[in-house]
Amino acid sequence: MNKNIDVLVIGSGQAGLTMGYYLQQTKRSFVLVDACNQIGDVWRNRYDSLVLFSPRNYSSLPGMTMPGNPEGFPTKDEFADYLERFAKYFSIPVQLNTKVERLEQVDGKYKAITSNGTFMATNVVVATGPFQKPVIPKVKGIDSKRIFQIHSSEYRRPSQLPKGSVLVVGGGNSGTQIAAELSKNRQVYLSTGHEIIFIPHRILNRSIFWWLDTLRFSKISVDAKLSQFLKKTEPVIGMELKSLIASGMVKIKERTISIHDQEIKFQDGAKIKVDSIIWATGFDFDFSWISIPGVLDHNKPIHQRGVSPVKGIFFLGLPWLSRVGSAQINGLKHDAKFLSKYLN
Repeated sequence: MNKNIDVLVIGSGQAGLTMGYYLQQTKRSFVLVDACNQIGDVWRNRYDSLVLFSPRNYSSLPGMTMPGNPEGFPTKDEFADYLERFAKYFSIPVQLNTKVERLEQVDGKYKAITSNGTFMATNVVVATGPFQKPVIPKVKGIDSKRIFQIHSSEYRRPSQLPKGSVLVVGGGNSGTQIAAELSKNRQVYLSTGHEIIFIPHRILNRSIFWWLDTLRFSKISVDAKLSQFLKKTEPVIGMELKSLIASGMVKIKERTISIHDQEIKFQDGAKIKVDSIIWATGFDFDFSWISIPGVLDHNKPIHQRGVSPVKGIFFLGLPWLSRVGSAQINGLKHDAKFLSKYLN
């Protein structure tokens, strides 16, 4: 199967669907392709207890408000179903079970070789999101067979883990949510290389996202000094973990530096023994399938606000694409609308 279109959007998550929403308002032919079996599967396949940290009124895509209590927080399955309804409501063309294996430039156009046919496109929008390749740091002794180890992308529920204590490595929002869940029936340690900054869900009876929007905080440029600071320290939204730390149910440890059998050593020299480790240490990009000179620099996209120096190539949904809120669900519309004006 070969298709010739104006725009190929790679990814059918919130970024790709937001791009599709704006493309529907043009006369360009386009399609979204995704390796998943169902729209929203990236969310469905995350841990069972995951709840978005943004309330429903700040978790909606343009043109379609998420139903339910606007101040409440949607579950991951609720949001996945919402994405599927969004695609159907706006008749956004999506081809699933279609993994892009190679993207190359041919005679001034872009050829996408996929597991389900070949596409020729004048423009390509890469909207695969930031959660591509799980990262586990190179810690001495990490190959120890005495401790059960998984990355947070593989974690689904506490019953996956053997009985006993657990170390969660990583102090971001996923790591802290998982640590809080596990602390209900076992000793939990949380290892982080930085001090955790907590932000409450609500201030003066207003959502923190209302404050960020009202104070235009989410629109701060990626080049601003404040943005440079925030890049180094991801704040944790919600205060649950802070109270668990105060009660001793979750114990904070410094950066993990080595593993020997079941013993973990930390940067300050402290040692503990645990039965399980969850590596909530984030993700890296995987753009190895892009075979176009000038698009990447050591596997990282080269772009200015999502616009590649290679004509017709664009990126959407990456953290800090143009502003603080670029990767937030309700922040995608700003970059998607901007990119839609640059399409050839």
